Amino acid sequence: MPRIVVDVMPKPEILDPQGKAVHGALPRLGFHAVTDVRQGKRFELEVEAADDATLAEVHQLAGTLLSNPVIEDYAVRVEA
Repeated sequence: MPRIVVDVMPKPEILDPQGKAVHGALPRLGFHAVTDVRQGKRFELEVEAADDATLAEVHQLAGTLLSNPVIEDYAVRVEA
């Protein structure tokens, strides 16, 4: 069965307190190479077929239920 992945991330201009908390903890744990962290969500949807109609439906689902379009962006991709 095909799998469609929806990645949801805060828009660049939106403060990301969870990402900042992770970024602040990294040096204390000995990780110094990371310059910034943004935290988001990942949804994996199994579908019967990854055709154009299904992708259109997933885009609608992502824009209305899985993300908040005011503060989040999303990306949809088909995973092999």
